[in-house]
Amino acid sequence: MSAVRTLADLLAGRREAATLAPRDWDRVITVARAEAMLGTLAHRLDETPLPSTVAALFADQRAAAKVATAQALWEAEMARRALAPEGIEFVLLKGAAYAAAGLACSVGRQIGDLDILVLAPDIRRAENALLNAGWEWVKSDPYDDHYYRAHMHELPPMIHKARDRMIDVHHTILPRTHRITPDALALVSDAVTIAGGHAVLCPTDMVVHCAAHMLADGDLQGGLRNLWDFHCLTRDFAAADAGFWGKLDARAELHGLRAAVRRAARLARDLYGSVLPSGWDGQNGSDLWYRRRLLARDDWGRVTNPLLEQAFYIRSHWLRMPPLMLATHLWTKWRKPS
Repeated sequence: MSAVRTLADLLAGRREAATLAPRDWDRVITVARAEAMLGTLAHRLDETPLPSTVAALFADQRAAAKVATAQALWEAEMARRALAPEGIEFVLLKGAAYAAAGLACSVGRQIGDLDILVLAPDIRRAENALLNAGWEWVKSDPYDDHYYRAHMHELPPMIHKARDRMIDVHHTILPRTHRITPDALALVSDAVTIAGGHAVLCPTDMVVHCAAHMLADGDLQGGLRNLWDFHCLTRDFAAADAGFWGKLDARAELHGLRAAVRRAARLARDLYGSVLPSGWDGQNGSDLWYRRRLLARDDWGRVTNPLLEQAFYIRSHWLRMPPLMLATHLWTKWRKPS
């Protein structure tokens, strides 16, 4: 069995850690690191007897994850302090939101950029407030700046000059030119305030955004981690609310993302053993290609199917913009000096 499948089986609880030989651990750790899931695996096996070297590594990963979570939450607080005087409210997204809400998927999860969502009318004021508070642009290229502002769902990325931490300021969750147009006002209006004062998306929107980020706005880079988020979120929200799946279906339909949510649910079932309700537990032949893309790593963590990876890369751009715009964009990017 490949190391990436073993990783999925360990996370899903289908395989016992005791069955792994030393060489198996080398491979699984390599693949988990490549998928940014080593901390997640370390926490998943926290109470499991492990070889001493693996146990020591996992202890380090758990400690590092705690530090990373604290840093992410502090960065969220810094954004709040920068925006609050201007009366700008925002909603935390992705990893920082999971951590702030204390959700199971956040345990051990790597958190990169701080992602926030503001209302579109506030985007310019938010930009100015962050610039005044010490953030600066990562991209200085005029074309890239125009591309983000005219076509994307967020400002160009910014980084804090002192803390070296990046922030992505969204005004919706899919590019302006995408074939699907989620209801950004509903996302913000129905957000919930959690302990600590931050706002996060409501449970159904959080799951919809997770599926959108994975399947409607990307090439499945980091897909195993994002699918683990989806698995944990749906499992925990459904355990707390018997009507959750029905509410999720309706909310996904509102945002035009029902197909993406349904596919994410099937993939979570296939890879992590998610239990789906009646009507969700079907089959779709095209899921095969998504599973292959998610599992396309060798035991050294390298991508094993570059043609499939390229196909999903092209697909991600095809979804984001109309053909003529896509051709113009790719031509412009190709002609630019590196």
